[in-house]
Amino acid sequence: MSQKTKIAGWIAVGALAGALTTVSLQTVARGSLAPMPLEELQQLAAVFGMIKSDYVEPVDEKKLITDAISGMVSSLDPHSQYFDKKSFKEFREGTTGRFVGVGIEITQEDGLVRVVSPIEGSPADRAGLKPGDLITRVDDTPVKGLTLNEAVKRMRGEPGTAVRLTILRRDENRTFTVTITREEIRTQSVKVKMVEPGYLWVRLSQFQERTVDDFVSKVEDAYKKNPNIKGVVLDLRNDPGGLLDAAVAVSAAFLPEGVTVVSTNGQIEESKAIYKARPEDYMRRRGADPLKRLPAALKTVPMVVLVNEGSASASEIVAGALQDHKRATIMGSQTFGKGSVQTVRPLGPDTALKITTARYYTPSGKTIQAKGIVPDIMVDDTAEGSPYAVLRMREADLEKHLVGSEPDKKDPVLEKEREQALKRLEAESRKPASERRLPEYGSDKDFQLQQALAKLKGQPVKVSTTLVERKEPPKDED
Repeated sequence: MSQKTKIAGWIAVGALAGALTTVSLQTVARGSLAPMPLEELQQLAAVFGMIKSDYVEPVDEKKLITDAISGMVSSLDPHSQYFDKKSFKEFREGTTGRFVGVGIEITQEDGLVRVVSPIEGSPADRAGLKPGDLITRVDDTPVKGLTLNEAVKRMRGEPGTAVRLTILRRDENRTFTVTITREEIRTQSVKVKMVEPGYLWVRLSQFQERTVDDFVSKVEDAYKKNPNIKGVVLDLRNDPGGLLDAAVAVSAAFLPEGVTVVSTNGQIEESKAIYKARPEDYMRRRGADPLKRLPAALKTVPMVVLVNEGSASASEIVAGALQDHKRATIMGSQTFGKGSVQTVRPLGPDTALKITTARYYTPSGKTIQAKGIVPDIMVDDTAEGSPYAVLRMREADLEKHLVGSEPDKKDPVLEKEREQALKRLEAESRKPASERRLPEYGSDKDFQLQQALAKLKGQPVKVSTTLVERKEPPKDED
């Protein structure tokens, strides 16, 4: 190693050690910390120095360090992420329900970007993107090799500008491109309507800052117009989640006061918590509790919750709480299984780290992670069934997802079922996309909604003939 490289390397060690010492002091306050791996840190510094001194072109030091941080965080699990200035701003905009983009909730899978759910009414939704779609290119840039943060940056832009996405749709065995015009996404996360006399449909598409206030206002208005509601369908299909306090509040609207909604557990003390159906656990700021405006009848009205593979995180918390307390019948298909807690820790005025700090557990102590919520009644997407449900991706299918004490092993039975389902798609994939699009949620052609209403009326329900519980993958024998 040249003297120049050594100097650069040891300067980096000093800077890195100084930064890590600050973090260590903060971490020690939370719990025990193992000794620093000095040999590995020296190697990291040596690589930094070699790149600075020997690479074919000059490299920006800040970018090198930022990329190293991003790589370190992205190697943990699909949901931890480093936010630079731009992505942190976009993240904060997303929780308020207003941002500029195409309107999709995404995660990373096999180096590609996977659509968890398009936001209702967004450009992506109007363009026909579906949960499970894989984005392989953004304009002319392959997604493979990009971090999730970099892929998001390329899809964001100014209102009115266009972005071309190349989509791999596995359940139709085809690849196609779609051009989407970016716009300011003003998500309306709550829809409420009387789908039949006496039966209320409450649709939550995401859990945002405005969700609870909008939910209360719209449900309150519905009860004023019709005080004798006989049943409620809470529709959480393709709801990718969002804010924990909003999920606790929505659960509390239907549950007895003070019962457990969800618990969390992780390494540090602050990640060990129990959230109950009480104002102090769902109100961020002082003021009147909005749930007090809801009619008392909402606590006892017969209720069905609709979920599917696109229901994730906060929506799984709500479904799990209502199921465990036997407050509602859960219908649909097994949920996504994102049972991990991400905490956003600012690193400065404009940057932050979103890091997985705990797992979610339902009131009865069941883990949500990689398993999800299994409905009480499995119901197909259509009257003809859900023959391609086995192809839909869930948390357990994502690379580096959190598991138990042992790594997951591929299930050969499931893999065989997927192969058979792909073969059945050969003829189907030649049909126009418009013929394959499912009816709009909440419409009279919404098969799952019709089955939910039948359940509330005490009528026969057409139980799924194709959906089965996705068990945990088998473990290697000792």
